Amino acid sequence: MSDILNKPFYKPLCVIWDYLRRPSEMKKADCIAGFGNYNCDIGIRAAELYHQGYAEKVIFSGGLGRNTLGIQSTTEAERFAETAMKHGVPECDILIENRSTNTAENILFTKKLLEENGIFAKTLIAVHQPFMERRIASAFDVTWSEVELLTTSLEIDKPTFFDHAVMYGVTEKMVVEEIVGDFQRMELYADKGWQSRQYIPQEAWDAFNTLVELGYGGQLA
Repeated sequence: MSDILNKPFYKPLCVIWDYLRRPSEMKKADCIAGFGNYNCDIGIRAAELYHQGYAEKVIFSGGLGRNTLGIQSTTEAERFAETAMKHGVPECDILIENRSTNTAENILFTKKLLEENGIFAKTLIAVHQPFMERRIASAFDVTWSEVELLTTSLEIDKPTFFDHAVMYGVTEKMVVEEIVGDFQRMELYADKGWQSRQYIPQEAWDAFNTLVELGYGGQLA
């Protein structure tokens, strides 16, 4: 298991991670949507929800983006679909959107592909990384506000998450930098009108600044 608990970045990282989480209580939805990144835990969580009966269809969205371009050769959506099928989701119940390269495209292209397949979703379960739950929800507020969005991720602790990331080909430093960058985008993208504005406590800003000072600013915009 990862030894991150004793590393200087761990405590401030926990503050940001916990702020960025936004888990919803699950209920029946029109579709389960797994959104792109390097982490095949999205496919595992989507399969769990499918087998629990929360939706009859699963869509995976993601081409090769900020955290996978140059690291992986197969698109994010295709890798998630392979993972979900290994966990028992029939191929006939999976849709694949493999062109998007950022969160806004994930949402827009997912909506378009669902509608092309006759699924006009009123309720959608979004599966993402734990620290992307709040960001994906705030992006939906602007990009697809009419859908009722439920957010979720695979339930694992932080050290195990890091272990999985390394298994998927991403370094520990890259994971921390990704989280720091995603936190910055909560305000930056709200300023641009790409996400709804969310309250950010001073404690989270202090943790962000600490991580930048520790050298984890590699994905800052």
